[in-house]
Amino acid sequence: MAFEYHDIVIAVDGSKASDFAFQKAIDIAKRNHAKLIISHVVDTRVYSTIEAYDRSVSDRVQNDAMELLKSYQERAEKAGIDNVVVDLEHGSPKVKIAKEVAPKHGADLIICGATGMNTVERFFIGSVSEHITRYAKVDVLVVRPEDMVQ
Repeated sequence: MAFEYHDIVIAVDGSKASDFAFQKAIDIAKRNHAKLIISHVVDTRVYSTIEAYDRSVSDRVQNDAMELLKSYQERAEKAGIDNVVVDLEHGSPKVKIAKEVAPKHGADLIICGATGMNTVERFFIGSVSEHITRYAKVDVLVVRPEDMVQ
C-alpha cells in the first residue's frame, strides 16, 4: 500500500532557502498528484512600528506579498501542478503556518526551508522551521539549500 500526500503546504518568503524548498514541494506534489498550498505570512512585527509613521507601508507590504505569491503560483502551474492555492496571512510565521494555515487547508504535509540562522539568532528569535516541526500536527519536511548540506 503506497502512502500519498494530498494537501501540501509550502511556506515561502522569497529567500533562497524557501525557493529551494519550493522546488522540492513541486516535485513532491507532482509525484503525489497533490494540491499545493503556497503560503506566505507577513510578519507584522517587522513593519508595525513603522506603520505608525507611514500608513502606506501596510499597503506596500500587502502588494509585495501578493506579487510574491503570484510568482510562485505561476511557477507551480508552469511546472505542471494543476491544483494550486495561495494563502496570504498576517502575524507570526512560526505560529500561523503550523497552527492555522495547515489545519485550515486540511494539509497532511508542511514543507519549509531551513534558515541560515546561527545559534545566537535562534536563541533570541527562534527558527520558524524549528517551531513548525515542534507544533505541527502533520508531517513536516525541512529542506536545506544545497550549499548548507555537507
